[in-house]
Amino acid sequence: MTCEIFLELLEREAPAVEFEGPILQARAAGAPAATLAELEAAKRAALRVRALLERRARRETELAALFDTASDLAALRDVDAVLQAIVHRARRLLQSDTAYITLPDPERGDTYMRVTDGCGSQAFRECRLPMGAGLGGLVAQTGMPSATSDYFADERFHHTSGIDFAVREEGIVAICGVPLKLGNQVIGVLFASHRDARPYAPEDIALLVSLAAHATIALDSARLLSETRTALAELSAANTAMHAHYNTVERAAQAHDRMTDLVVRGGGVDDVAAVAADILGGSLLVLDADGRRIARVDPSGDSDDYFDDEPVITEITAAAA
Repeated sequence: MTCEIFLELLEREAPAVEFEGPILQARAAGAPAATLAELEAAKRAALRVRALLERRARRETELAALFDTASDLAALRDVDAVLQAIVHRARRLLQSDTAYITLPDPERGDTYMRVTDGCGSQAFRECRLPMGAGLGGLVAQTGMPSATSDYFADERFHHTSGIDFAVREEGIVAICGVPLKLGNQVIGVLFASHRDARPYAPEDIALLVSLAAHATIALDSARLLSETRTALAELSAANTAMHAHYNTVERAAQAHDRMTDLVVRGGGVDDVAAVAADILGGSLLVLDADGRRIARVDPSGDSDDYFDDEPVITEITAAAA
């Protein structure tokens, strides 16, 4: 048996446990110590190459996921859909049982689940966390990632009965949380969790941090988009009000100019009534102090009985001459 057997194992991407096979076979066949040592050295080298290939393959998968997330952000339409894609990718890449994002609720003074993936317990999905409680509270307070291999045995953070019940209901044991940071402000926490005790490698945390950065961009973009829409609506309303005011001022100026010109030309009551009716856009009846008609303008051309049968749109009472 030669060391080439390990190349064959690498070529077919055999699991790590199979790399012990050639050594066991050689030992069972009574191979000399030198041969066993050579096979052992070849095995260790092959396993190192295998680990390197696995890391590169995982890195390629992570970069592809981050690229897809960036593409989602570039075509941002629904922030919840983007956040859902982020937690789904976090769960898949870290091979976690669940992934979720919590955000603070300023009105109620606590935090809530914004999106979840892989969570089966309704109590967990609807769980609200007091500020500063649980592993998420530690992450929010320090602004640093935090992980625990056994949530219930970890005393670094504040446990509450409500949170512990929800975590136990979901069957979660190990949790990793990283902050969603906008500048120095923590605006949420991204989690990945497992239902068995396990540590989190630095590369797991680094990947979760990268995904959290994308989630922060999505949330901030949604905030800016909402503020922009509100500002545009307010600007549109102000513009409409300004145009209405301008039109009113313009009509008042035109009325003033026409009335002034009428006075200068020595116009009478009939002339004033005609101008006023034209400006106001309706029919006009002018009465003297005793209620007698002294002028009438009816653009519709109806009979003289019009004002006896219909409501008077505009009435001007004039002093008797």
